[in-house]
Amino acid sequence: MAAQLHRAECVSKSGDVKLLFTTNAYPKQQRRDAWSFALQRYSFMLHSCDNLLYGELASFKSSQDVQFIRIASTAQSIQLNLEDDTGSFWLILVQDGTVTARSEVSEFDVQAGDIIYGGVDVPVLLQSDGEHRMLVVLVPASFSSLMPGINFDKDMSPIAHETPIGRMMAGLLDSVAETIVDLTDDHIRPVETALPSFMSATLMHNAPVKERGGTAGAKAALLERIYHSIEMRLGDPELNADMISKEHGLSTRYLQKLFEAAGDSVSQYIKNRRLERCRLDLRSPLHAQRSISEILFQWGFNDSATFSRSFREKYGMSPRDYRRAPPEEVEIAEVPQRGRPPTAKDQQVDPYKEDKPGSETEKSEAPYDGVQNPVRHHHLPASVENVHWGYFSSALKPALSVRSGDFVTIETLTHHAYDDYERMIEGDAAVEAVFEWTPERKAIERRGAGPMDASVAGRGAGEGFGVHICTGPIEVQDAAVGDVLEIRILDINPRPSGNPRFMGRSFGSNVAAYWGYHYGDMLTDPVQREVVTIYEIERAHGRSNAHAVYNFRWKTQTDPSGVAHERYDYPGVPVDHDLIEKNYDVLSNVEIPVRPHFGVIGVAPPNSKLVDSVPPSNYGGNLDNWRIGSGSSLFLPVGVPGALLSLGDPHASQGDSELCGTAIECSMTAMVQLVLHPASGMQGQVRDLDYPLLETRDEWVIFGFSYPNYLKELGNAAQSEIYKKSSIDLAMRDCFHKVRRFLMSAKGLDEDEAISLISVGVDFGISQVANGNWGVHALIRKEMFTS
Repeated sequence: MAAQLHRAECVSKSGDVKLLFTTNAYPKQQRRDAWSFALQRYSFMLHSCDNLLYGELASFKSSQDVQFIRIASTAQSIQLNLEDDTGSFWLILVQDGTVTARSEVSEFDVQAGDIIYGGVDVPVLLQSDGEHRMLVVLVPASFSSLMPGINFDKDMSPIAHETPIGRMMAGLLDSVAETIVDLTDDHIRPVETALPSFMSATLMHNAPVKERGGTAGAKAALLERIYHSIEMRLGDPELNADMISKEHGLSTRYLQKLFEAAGDSVSQYIKNRRLERCRLDLRSPLHAQRSISEILFQWGFNDSATFSRSFREKYGMSPRDYRRAPPEEVEIAEVPQRGRPPTAKDQQVDPYKEDKPGSETEKSEAPYDGVQNPVRHHHLPASVENVHWGYFSSALKPALSVRSGDFVTIETLTHHAYDDYERMIEGDAAVEAVFEWTPERKAIERRGAGPMDASVAGRGAGEGFGVHICTGPIEVQDAAVGDVLEIRILDINPRPSGNPRFMGRSFGSNVAAYWGYHYGDMLTDPVQREVVTIYEIERAHGRSNAHAVYNFRWKTQTDPSGVAHERYDYPGVPVDHDLIEKNYDVLSNVEIPVRPHFGVIGVAPPNSKLVDSVPPSNYGGNLDNWRIGSGSSLFLPVGVPGALLSLGDPHASQGDSELCGTAIECSMTAMVQLVLHPASGMQGQVRDLDYPLLETRDEWVIFGFSYPNYLKELGNAAQSEIYKKSSIDLAMRDCFHKVRRFLMSAKGLDEDEAISLISVGVDFGISQVANGNWGVHALIRKEMFTS
């Protein structure tokens, strides 16, 4: 048992998002709190544990949101509390040891091989006096549609290992537990399919005879068996009432009466079950590369026209629209997926490409970019070849060329990763390559827009005048000066650690730096100090939080080239952890909401010289506003042919103002769609747009700067002068001017109306006071406008 608990952690070969947590990664005095945090992600509350606590937690979340959690621990007491919207039921298999399960009315000693289960409204306390292992399965509410007519008791129930169904179920779940770190959606699909049938059979088997209601209960049991047989044969296009009645020794007429008593018919029930299976597959990333025809034929439909019509009648939209709709517009949200398989090539996003000619679904709804070209999906990985560090330039060669309407999965890296090499670089080959810096070689020499010979401050090539690792640039074909580029952020997620010790977990760094607003205004000694805080980002089971792991005060670091850095003044300097003193007692009992977003999104400025990535401007850049996240669209005026878009400075969370100098800087991967708005056809909010404009579901966000176009306004010395001249007053006035203009041009108000509305209905806030060109934003709520 001890060997099983303390075995080495391993990396998933599939790339699926998992969590593998062990208390061994923490000092002894931190283990209880760390274990409690890990359990909370899955709705477990730690009541008590032994003084020599060891805990290991591994999880896998399938494409259909079924959560499998393997827990191994020394003696402990934990309680599972699920909210009604968390899932439809839970079940627990004890693999080793003995666990006592207590609900409000029952108590069971669950031995190895036994299973207990219950609905979401049944809290259960799990207590073990020694080492134990168990697999917890949390089944989402969407699965209730796969279990027609099934209701859970208001208490938990056992499934003994001695029963036939208990042995089968335990064997299936035990294999899941033992292979959880290597699971993929392909592996788990049969388990997902089997779970509803297993649970339906179990519930029917366990129901007392008196609860089955005599003859009525016998009919219900028969109908339940028929449901199971139909579920197993949904893929057979010949499935009909005659086939089912023969299988169960019934007349077709009696079979129809059974279904009529349940308010249904055999044919309608079969069709609805097939539609439901197709619906789930259409939203599953596992089937994203399959055509809709392949899915519908798999589940027993004979032609796409009938399927499309039936799907629209049942769900209110076409299969294609359902597949492409944002998660909030459909019944079941799509599970976000990072990137694509490493062997996948750029391809056209045309899911009906293999459908039969002439079917009603494939021709009329194929996605187009507005001309005659199908929309494509591209993958732009973070690599030495695909990033530029600390600057923008119109002279940069594009890393990718796309058409308007194309989708791009783009990987972005934080320039703060070397603050904790083990957690944010080690084991991730792409990040290791970008950050490589030895006395003999520096993978990316230029890090900033300063001189290459370090003649100004002697810090290194580029001098650090600009610090962000930017992925790109991306050329948008046919983009011309005067056009507006819309960047739709469809999804953005933290990049998991590549280190086996921290597999499935994500980390970020926050630096209270010398350029922060607070610097020199501290209360305690030393009054001028820089502090780095490392955060763990938790995004599991409905929770999105970050908590501090440790912090340390910056001490002079000597980089591999031999330059000593007394301050945090050059990007990518390796931090020698033997020189720092880590404080693990930091921000205890504080959880910060995770709001993944990009700090930097910018098109190339209209000149060929290097432009510092830190100050934002009319071309976008380092806007540093947490609202630039999933579900938002950023509009940027195009300044050079092709636009040359770059993204970087990914954040897990940031408050308005970014007061100390940085956010929680964390590598991210996003899915974006790029849409070009030509100058000749501009309408509404994008007409004559010459500043960054953000649109979210509920608001328009307008960005004002101390100098809206500082490169033009401040002349040849702009990139140094901007750091000396910024003020909130200037930024506020610029933002006010832009809001007034927006309300008058896009919403048709006269100036008197606009001024009144600005005062009574528009919220202004400080975006950042850390980027040289300080920023103020205005939030204009859409709900104020009735048309």
